[in-house]
Amino acid sequence: MPTWEWTGLIGSGALLAGFVGSLTGLGGGIVIVPLLTLGFGVDIRYAIGASLISVITTSSGAAAAYVREGFTNLRIGMLLEIATTLGAIGGAVLAGWLPVSLIAVVFGGMLIFSAYLSVRPGRQHPLRPPDPLAQRLRLNGTYPQGATRQPYQVYAVPAGFGLMGVAGLLSGLLGIGSGAVKVLAMDQVMNLPFKVSTTTSNFMIGVTAAASAGIYLQRGYLEPALVMPVLLGVAVGSWTGARLLVHLPTHALRTVFSVVIFVLGLEMILKGLGGGV
Repeated sequence: MPTWEWTGLIGSGALLAGFVGSLTGLGGGIVIVPLLTLGFGVDIRYAIGASLISVITTSSGAAAAYVREGFTNLRIGMLLEIATTLGAIGGAVLAGWLPVSLIAVVFGGMLIFSAYLSVRPGRQHPLRPPDPLAQRLRLNGTYPQGATRQPYQVYAVPAGFGLMGVAGLLSGLLGIGSGAVKVLAMDQVMNLPFKVSTTTSNFMIGVTAAASAGIYLQRGYLEPALVMPVLLGVAVGSWTGARLLVHLPTHALRTVFSVVIFVLGLEMILKGLGGGV
């Protein structure tokens, strides 16, 4: 296959990944790695390196808009980023030592978990007494809701901090923003509203990915000929998805997306167990 044709196909696939990733809130990285490894036969470590760079770019652009609109809780993001950064560095180090087949199996499990999260109905947060640690750290806040700002309380800070370390580990190991785990920790454990959880997760994703991308660069897993079309494709796809989000039936898209990544997850696990990656 000619180089220009190979580059164009990867760019088109990355554009689609960024598009559906932005619509579901899981990010394009969750699709890029199986796309490159299963569809184009790219070594999984090079695919992870390219995915990390695309995650940094798309996260940075969206994060600025969410901060400006007042959804992101910067104090929570900066606190939890300590855990995700340490975890990301550890995950990137592990990626150089673990067998490729094991990484593929772990990634497949993460895909299946993300498929479940993308279609799971939201939950109502129960009323609880204020959390003393959250109050001391001044983590409670407000977010826009119509013409007013809705206050919220933060809970279980240590548990959320620990889960963020796991999210960072997965990010460095698998080349994804691991937004699914971040949102799960903030929404289900720390009791943040869903919009605050997703926007704060987006704020953190770029820093988490950057922490591990340096190690992939040092080990030679960032191939410019691969990174460039992936980066451009995901960036354009994410921008387009964000603009069309309000006009499309998001629930149906989430359902289709969850089915696709569930199948990809199973295939990654089977290929990992069979030594096909």
